[in-house]
Amino acid sequence: MSEGLDLAQLQRWVGREERRVDTLDPWPAAALTAALDREDPPGPGAPLPPFWHHLYFRPVVAASRTGPDGHPRRGDFLPPVPLPRRMWAGGRLAWQRPLRIGETLERVSTVRAVSLKQGRSGPLVFVLVEHRFMADGHPVLVEEHDIVYRELPRPEEAAAPPLAPSPGPWRRRWQPDPVLLFRYSALTYNGHRIHYDHRYATEVEGYRGVIVHGPLLATLMLDLLRRERPDAGVARFDFRATAPLFAGEELTVHGDPETGNGTVRLWITGPDGALAMLGTATVC
Repeated sequence: MSEGLDLAQLQRWVGREERRVDTLDPWPAAALTAALDREDPPGPGAPLPPFWHHLYFRPVVAASRTGPDGHPRRGDFLPPVPLPRRMWAGGRLAWQRPLRIGETLERVSTVRAVSLKQGRSGPLVFVLVEHRFMADGHPVLVEEHDIVYRELPRPEEAAAPPLAPSPGPWRRRWQPDPVLLFRYSALTYNGHRIHYDHRYATEVEGYRGVIVHGPLLATLMLDLLRRERPDAGVARFDFRATAPLFAGEELTVHGDPETGNGTVRLWITGPDGALAMLGTATVC
């Protein structure tokens, strides 16, 4: 279907596993609390806010094993997909219980699937990675992470008409600036250059600016839920990205708890009102 893409070769990475052990130190959580302009850092033994586990279990990658985009070199844990753009497409998370500051967990990461599809702009390679966070041999959080690889956009490529949903009953505006993006990149040890290198983002990957991290947007959606329902726990969270957002531009996080089935709809719109991310949280 696509020249230069050997799907059978890439699928040899299915089943590849990586294990990491980490202790949920209070400092990264306190630092993200400050970056989000909150005043409630979780102390020892307190629940880690949902999705903040991305502050931990970060790989320490040598400079010689870092790719030109700032990510770990392809072909180690993740397959060597030859398409230049790598994006966080979405994910699904299920908690058995909250993670807690101070506890030590093991993360078992497994490449579960590699698939090839044909999009409007050309081939798309999807890689599904499962992360199982284990305490005493039992999973306390299971996360499925969708990664998509694609070609660089062509100058004549037309964008899909944006979906502009109605505002939600919960709303909070953010204007992620380069300082917030720098702090989040540093806290998550994310070297992807689209989040801080304007020249790389615009001249190499063809974006119109520096990109706000997908997991940071997911964090902002769950942060809205925490602000509106501070005593609610989260048992499940599903989300998907639909369009990039850029540093310095205002975004709005929306929420709608009136679903009647224990879930809260969450979404993010950009400065033009178009949908950028959509999610659903199951509260408990």
